Amino acid sequence: MFVPPRFDVYREVSQQIRAIFARYTELIEPLSLDEAYLDVTEDRASLGSATAIANAIREAIRAETGLTASAGVSYNKFIAKLASDQNKPDGICIIPPTHGATFVAGLPVKRFHGVGPVTARKMEALGILTGQDLRDRPLDFLQRHFGSYADYLYGAARGIDHRPVRAHRIAKSVGAERTFESDLSDRDGLRTALERVLDAAWTRIERSGVAGRTVTLKVRHSDFRTITRARSAHRPIRDRAEFLAVGLDLLDQQLPVTLGVRLLGLTLSGLCGDDDGVPSGPTQAELPL
Repeated sequence: MFVPPRFDVYREVSQQIRAIFARYTELIEPLSLDEAYLDVTEDRASLGSATAIANAIREAIRAETGLTASAGVSYNKFIAKLASDQNKPDGICIIPPTHGATFVAGLPVKRFHGVGPVTARKMEALGILTGQDLRDRPLDFLQRHFGSYADYLYGAARGIDHRPVRAHRIAKSVGAERTFESDLSDRDGLRTALERVLDAAWTRIERSGVAGRTVTLKVRHSDFRTITRARSAHRPIRDRAEFLAVGLDLLDQQLPVTLGVRLLGLTLSGLCGDDDGVPSGPTQAELPL
């Protein structure tokens, strides 16, 4: 049975939940319709701890929407994301700084945010199954096998993540990308795969109600070497066919490929109404977990 999605309802409830978040902090970084990072350092509600704030938010969501919500409370975004999945569908997980590295060490790497199925299989082939296995590999080893992604993995394995919660982020681009179960190398297969990526990207573009001048193609090869190629138009691209034509032309310029392609991405940037100014957050103080 196929049930059609109700995006109007999802957006309405998502906005209701965001309004609850806003009672406790202005620093909200949405990840999706039903997930967000919150920096509650300021403690606007004077509840005394991040855990108390998380529980208050969960109770408000249940009372006002009838939905359950899970929360991860920790000292950085990487671990908070992991913790939020730990006690689903209706729980909370608190990881203090003294336990961060130990918590990460015991988890399978396939649970790490940003490690997809293909990367997880590559790690397994290298004998990396857990956070501890990843931590045992030196940085130069990770750089040989994962390229620029190595720095993120090296820090993550140690519970380190210095990314701030970025509130009110203005979209600089809209697009999509897909990692394939098996590497692609033939022209027809790559063009078909790019069209599917474009379908997902164009759906997001239409929902966003934006137009842009620059099309960017992202190609990641089987050895994790990643290239991007972009082309800008004199006027905003508002038509799917034009978006597709530019994307396919950029792809054709990369063919033939000597190594298989494991990921394709396509984005539209130079958006109409784009603003280069991104508010920066305040210097973080400390709030007990």
